[in-house]
Amino acid sequence: MILPVPTSPASLDVAELIGAVEDEILHLVVDRDPTTHGMYEMVRYHMGLDGSGSSGKRLRPLLGLLAFASITGTWERALPGAAAVELGHNFSLIHDDIEDRDRERRHRATLWTVQGIPQAINTGDAVFVLSRIALHRLTSLGFSDSKVLRLMRLYDDTCLALCEGQYIDIWTSEHETVMTVELYFDMIGRKTAALIAASIEAGALLATDDEAVIARYRQFGWALGLAFQLNDDLLGIWGREQATGKEPSDLAKHKKTLPVIYALEHAGPDDRARLLALYADPEPGAERLAEAMAIVDRTGAQEYTRGEARRWRDEAIAALDSAGVVQPEARAKLEQIMRTVISA
Repeated sequence: MILPVPTSPASLDVAELIGAVEDEILHLVVDRDPTTHGMYEMVRYHMGLDGSGSSGKRLRPLLGLLAFASITGTWERALPGAAAVELGHNFSLIHDDIEDRDRERRHRATLWTVQGIPQAINTGDAVFVLSRIALHRLTSLGFSDSKVLRLMRLYDDTCLALCEGQYIDIWTSEHETVMTVELYFDMIGRKTAALIAASIEAGALLATDDEAVIARYRQFGWALGLAFQLNDDLLGIWGREQATGKEPSDLAKHKKTLPVIYALEHAGPDDRARLLALYADPEPGAERLAEAMAIVDRTGAQEYTRGEARRWRDEAIAALDSAGVVQPEARAKLEQIMRTVISA
């Protein structure tokens, strides 16, 4: 189905869209009363809304707004859904930092290291609830109750998938079982692709009742989410800090991303045993890290991961093209984002 071209498309300046999402979120995280001021202060700190540090790319809400705009030519009415997506993403990050004992995010101390684990857990719970409250404003913007309920179901299913993916991640890290490539794709499908797919599907769902179009947008988001994670896996080992803004430290942190999992499956017995031994070293020095990278390189893991990232990126573009998008500026912005965040 070819959708009608909007007669007066809205401005799609990325900075303007991100600013509008942050304003929408700030309306939700204002201090409710003096007693709970500290909790909302923690939310604003974690999300970079207090002026103390980076707020991140806001990629997921941006994709949702552009999906909506690519169908309708406007984006303002989709703001509550975009805010809900970003809040949902950040509730998972607060909990993830605690579970992984990560002490830094976006070059700042993580919330739990500043406020302690109990308050950080509670703040993450609050951000989850705020993500659902964000959707309530859709009713006042003219969306039907059935549409809002369907969006809430989509978000609930997505949050459950995030928890399932995190369970797989934690379980495999705590047990001797080596994660397979197949299981890894299952895990990142739940942890990364599900939320990006839901962000884009939400924009389409609010914009149209055409189920075929909504399904194609979800396919676009799913493929984009996988490509995004695989690209991140590449940068985590072979990325340049001056280009990415962060040190490629996945090997030093013993992260079992796709290149390492692929290497463990395809290395010879000696290399595999040596790579496992190197990963068991709690504080590997530069020489050992170089040895681990050499083993990973010998298996062709970099080429395999890059090829998979490109394959899913191309599938995302094909799904977007099949969706009947005719708002050219929004279409161009979506592809620009894809090619910017996926450098494989």
